[in-house]
This record gives sequence, C-alpha cells and structure tokens, in this order.
Amino acid sequence: EVQLVESGGGLVQAGGSLRLSCAASGFTFDNYAITWFRQAPGKEREGVSCISSSDGSTYYAHSVKGRFTISIDNAKNTVYLQMNSLIPEDTTIYYCAAEASPMVRLWVLPESYDYWGQGTQVTVSS
Repeated sequence: EVQLVESGGGLVQAGGSLRLSCAASGFTFDNYAITWFRQAPGKEREGVSCISSSDGSTYYAHSVKGRFTISIDNAKNTVYLQMNSLIPEDTTIYYCAAEASPMVRLWVLPESYDYWGQGTQVTVSS
C-alpha cells in the first residue's frame, strides 16, 4: 500500500522550531518531487517548500524562505521540513505530497501530485 505519513507537528512558542517528517511506504522517492503544503481553514492549500529527489534542487514560498529548510534522506525514504523562527501565522495543518517526476515543474499546484499524507498540525502560540 502506498502511503505518506507525516509526523513532528505540535505546539511551540513563537520563535521556536519544529521538524516535520514525511515518510514514504509502498514506493521509493526515486525521481519524485516532494512538497510540503499547508492549508488554513477557509484558505487554499499553499505550497511551502519542494525538493527534487533527482537532483536535490529546492524551492520555497516567499513567506518561509530563510526560516524553513527542506531536505531528503534517501536511505530512510523520508523528507524533512526544518522550521525555525516560527510565527503564529505558520499555524495550520501541514501536508506532504509526492509527484512522480524527475523534474520539478509547477510545484505549487496541488493537482500536480500523485500521493498525499494525512497531515500534521502545527500550532505556534504568541
């Protein structure tokens, strides 16, 4: 069974850090684009950061650039999102998604992705 499982969410004070994990099972991340999205209630799903398993290229939304870092551990088939300097506006559910593609194209479009995780809640208190 193909699955993406997120973990690492929680409650943190503003200025704190969290590291989210996205573990794949039933397939490997070879030649995939893996992206973290987030979606606040009543808002559209927003692309946060993307990484290519093919060449390691990374992409970030303007709102998180300089604060978040995406990485991949191919041996563990896991993608991470290190989130530093968190602000209350980062509070929402975070999802990881994977697209079978050797090249990253329109990474911010949710409809591009083949697999989705169930989401993990991140709450940043002020």
